[in-house]
Amino acid sequence: MEIDPLPNGTGSADTTSTETTITKTATTAASNTALSSNPSQLTESLKLEHQFLRVPFEHLKKTIRANHRTAEKEVSAVVSSFADVTDSNGLSNDDAVLSLTSLVSRLQGLKRKLDEGNRTENLQAQRCRVRLDHLESTDAEYLSVWNNVRLKRILVDYMLRMSYYDTAMKLAQSSNIEELVDIEVFQEAKKVIDALRNQDVGPALAWCADNKSRLKKSKSKFEFQLRLQEFIELVRAENYMRAILYARRYLAPWGATNLKELQQVMTTLAFRSNTECAKYKVLFDPKQWDFLVDQFKQEFYGLYGMTPEPLLNICLQAGLSALKTPYCYEDDCTKEDPLSQDNFRKLAMPLPYSKQHHSKLVCYITKELMDTENPPQVLPNGYVYSTKALKEMAEKNNGKITCPRTGLVCNYSELVKAYIS
Repeated sequence: MEIDPLPNGTGSADTTSTETTITKTATTAASNTALSSNPSQLTESLKLEHQFLRVPFEHLKKTIRANHRTAEKEVSAVVSSFADVTDSNGLSNDDAVLSLTSLVSRLQGLKRKLDEGNRTENLQAQRCRVRLDHLESTDAEYLSVWNNVRLKRILVDYMLRMSYYDTAMKLAQSSNIEELVDIEVFQEAKKVIDALRNQDVGPALAWCADNKSRLKKSKSKFEFQLRLQEFIELVRAENYMRAILYARRYLAPWGATNLKELQQVMTTLAFRSNTECAKYKVLFDPKQWDFLVDQFKQEFYGLYGMTPEPLLNICLQAGLSALKTPYCYEDDCTKEDPLSQDNFRKLAMPLPYSKQHHSKLVCYITKELMDTENPPQVLPNGYVYSTKALKEMAEKNNGKITCPRTGLVCNYSELVKAYIS
């Protein structure tokens, strides 16, 4: 579940008052989740940092595999070309020199690619090292500084997932944490997401091809969904012969594992895009592209070992699980309760209610707990406040008490002490 993003996905600074309140509350909650001077609690908190190390490591592995494939392909081509030259008996000296010169140029080009790939691998390995050093710097003496950096990392992660790329980059640069966040990785995803929102599956299919082995290992159906959507667009354009040829080439191989979905999509050739049949009309709904964007995000997160939900949501849910009670969803829920806001209610919806054996009374005036040391007192109008707050008010107003909610004025002697059982 995600907090609803702003309409402008480029990181606009204009927000409503409700969104501003949510941001401030979220920031405080995430910070409080991280703060802990207790070593055991800090260890538990660091378990959320799995993604922090996994993402650059997976990125490094992907780069190594890509460089290995490039080197293997080029070397194989050079060896094959060299074998052709040596096997050509009727080749003149000039032609042989020309062929060998071409092979040398190709090897020089391969060397440049390998050098560039090696630099990229070193940079990514260095990023892994920097993040390990950052985790090792969780010293109790500098814990507040470390938690402040962590909070900014969590906010950058949330902004990147919500497509606020410009804002995320500015925060990372101003906080000098570029090596501690995954902007480069999300820039790769941005190209695919932008293309899908423009109803173009090309970059997404290219991404599937680059990660074919890993997607196959996870039994992903994302490529199949892309192919289905491309087929639907051909039917929408009434290019039926091309759609049939496309299905034979790209959809038929999926028939053994996804026959039901394939049959449903192929039936659109008969129903066409203007059908009113709900079962097939939904396939032509423009919202299918939003579904592909969401599906790509989940595949992308899984590929890099990221959590399915933003870390900010996870931290907020940890705090909301302790605050959630049935009263939070009542119409008269106090506005001071974070769960009085729709966004937090939505975020807390799947969470269980907090287990509280005893009720707690909190003074409306001082926000302090009312207990045997600071017992509650009842005004003639039935409202209850703490003894401490009422005494301070009486001392300042010659023994008079004014109810802050109704405006009733009474003497301190008229109060009745309430007992907590």
